[in-house]
Amino acid sequence: MSGAAIVMMVFAMLVLWGGLGLAIYNLVYRSAAPEEEYPREL
Repeated sequence: MSGAAIVMMVFAMLVLWGGLGLAIYNLVYRSAAPEEEYPREL
C-alpha cells in the first residue's frame, strides 16, 4: 500500500469511529428529552 492510501484509510477510520462515538454520546448523555418538545397533554 502507498502512504496516501494508508493516510486515507486512517482518516476514514477516525471519521467513522468519531461519528459512532458521537452518536453513542448523544444517546447516553442526552436521553432526557426536554418537555417542550414532547408535551404529555393527553
